[in-house]
Amino acid sequence: MGTTSLILHAGPVVKFVLLILFFASVICWAIILFKGKRIKKAGKETDAFLKIFWEIKRLEEVAGALKKYENSPAAIVFRSGYGELKKAMRDADDDDQSSFCATRLEMIERSLRRAKNNETFFLERHLNFLATTGSAAPFIGLFGTVWGIMNAFQRIGQTGAASLAVVAPGVSEALIATAIGLAAAIPAVIFYNIYVGKIRRISSELDNLILEFLNIAGRGLRRHSGEGRQ
Repeated sequence: MGTTSLILHAGPVVKFVLLILFFASVICWAIILFKGKRIKKAGKETDAFLKIFWEIKRLEEVAGALKKYENSPAAIVFRSGYGELKKAMRDADDDDQSSFCATRLEMIERSLRRAKNNETFFLERHLNFLATTGSAAPFIGLFGTVWGIMNAFQRIGQTGAASLAVVAPGVSEALIATAIGLAAAIPAVIFYNIYVGKIRRISSELDNLILEFLNIAGRGLRRHSGEGRQ
């Protein structure tokens, strides 16, 4: 008896379990393909943008490259901080420059952190479904298996025959639920871990970008303040 025949001859509860697992697997693969493309592009553009940032370290020149890396989380974080820095430069007040610098640096950092959190959230969005499927699918499949085996034993009791020819089809119908549950869970767990690892690497690089940006911005604000007092 083939796999298709086993599914068609399964009981209604087992079929319902298989239907849930099928839709969960389809959604997981859609997420895997979409997020894989998005994370790969984000990582590639982030690496390219950060190479420019670490080589130049002059914010005005780095800002000129922003349009080339619109899908880079690093470029988006940089744009947010750079916009806040330019605003700080325009709003400079000579009355209390030390207080001004500290306040503006804090505002710049908040802008950078907010942009970083938004980008990280965007990359992580929908990955929870992979984690949930990876955890729940084997147990959903196991439920279908247990239910199918119960029905198989009921049929054995009704017929009074316990030969392998009688038992095997019912048990096979039941075990197919566990197999499909594992088939849905294994890719979900594997790709979830892969994507989370890549996102953590990007997040760590964004933290380094923020620290260096604040160092450069702090020096720029202090220099701007000194020029303002002259």
